[in-house]
Amino acid sequence: MSTEKALQARSESKCELCSATENLSVYEVPPTSNGAVDECILVCKICKQQIENPEKVDTNHWRCLNDSMWSQVPAVQVMAWRMLNRLSAEGWPQDLLDMLYLDDETLTWARATVERESDETRAKHLDSNGALLEAGDTVTLTKDLTVKGANFTAKRGTAVRSISLVADNPEHIEGRVSGQQIVILTKFVKKSN
Repeated sequence: MSTEKALQARSESKCELCSATENLSVYEVPPTSNGAVDECILVCKICKQQIENPEKVDTNHWRCLNDSMWSQVPAVQVMAWRMLNRLSAEGWPQDLLDMLYLDDETLTWARATVERESDETRAKHLDSNGALLEAGDTVTLTKDLTVKGANFTAKRGTAVRSISLVADNPEHIEGRVSGQQIVILTKFVKKSN
């Protein structure tokens, strides 16, 4: 039986990450040596493109991991762990990562090729003073900001706690002000100590 046929039987002809049924192909979970069934997963075109191109990741697509991370297949567990790790700055993926248990051997495999972006290539979120911002930081607004669509003004000096970083734009962060989740330009905030 070919690898693809074995994977189709194992997954009931569905993407093992998002359960899509079209445009399925074999994905060898790196580092792989021989393409054996237990080292591969069946994925849809969308999942495969986003796994291979981190800059094209659609965070909401990966909410499917809430279900697939519980798979009994180690290769699926590894890819769920890697994608949740990649998206952990978003908040909800970190919650799922905290629940996910991998045995030592599977965790070693998952960590084998973790994408560690170098400091030079990683988009840095800097506040108005040039201080590095990280997810979970508290910032203070440096000027009054009119919040479009919410009909209020976020006043200068307002503390915004537990910010999240907008992955594809280093000039934007997200935070909650007056009960509303808003996007804030980093040039209008100052990191709090």
